[in-house]
Amino acid sequence: MANSYISSYMHYIFSTKNREKHLTKELTERLYPYIGGIARENKMKMLTIGGVVDHLHLLLSLPATITIAKAIQQIKGSSSKWIHETFPELKYFSWQEGYGAFSISFSQIEEMKHYIQNQEDHHRIKTFKEEYIEILEQHGIEYDERYLL
Repeated sequence: MANSYISSYMHYIFSTKNREKHLTKELTERLYPYIGGIARENKMKMLTIGGVVDHLHLLLSLPATITIAKAIQQIKGSSSKWIHETFPELKYFSWQEGYGAFSISFSQIEEMKHYIQNQEDHHRIKTFKEEYIEILEQHGIEYDERYLL
């Protein structure tokens, strides 16, 4: 076969350091498009982004040339640098070290987009920790609750 064809959809979840409530509407109105630009520059396709004041969800299509870890490293690193340069009052802003990355089948893309775009409604019912544990368990991932804030 002359070409390689890849279908790789990843749902990423990551939080601000110490779950600080930095992701205001004013910030995210500019941050979300910026993260979309980071994705494009790195040959990823951002299908949707959403979140609340202390964490984000991204749904990305990854090319064959980028690993799951490299994709999130580029997103978090570049966006953190941009936040520091654009919002001097957030000079102490940072993302948490870890992240969740969950594969999504093509048939689940629309459902996942809806889920991510409705994070504010979702978090009126569940805390971040409850949501994250539920997702970890849905994917059969063992975790240490000591590391879940």
